[in-house]
Amino acid sequence: VQLQASGGGLVQAGGSLRLSCAASGGTFSHYTVGWFRQAPGKEREFVAVNTWSANYSQYADSVKGRFSVFRDSAENTVYLQMNSLKPEDTAVYYCATNIRGSHLSPQYEYDNWGQGTLVTVSS
Repeated sequence: VQLQASGGGLVQAGGSLRLSCAASGGTFSHYTVGWFRQAPGKEREFVAVNTWSANYSQYADSVKGRFSVFRDSAENTVYLQMNSLKPEDTAVYYCATNIRGSHLSPQYEYDNWGQGTLVTVSS
């Protein structure tokens, strides 16, 4: 499965963006899909995850209540809806897959990564 992340851009604080992670060459049906981000000068961090079983989602504390992750099986795409954006959300956002992973899977267990999409939130 190849991943294509898109939807990033420049937005003012308080605004919204929807990121997409599209799969080609396969489906997400047995994959847990995670979203991660890396801000300049910082390590890549977990943002959100949607598990392959039970369609369970979990979020980093820093985005809880503002971001939501959901999958559209018909479109073979997983979305990250980001609302009430803050300047500290500025980062390159990546989607990644982990076959049959759980919401507790660490980053190193994600073995397939998209190319990243840049989100810039201005104050």
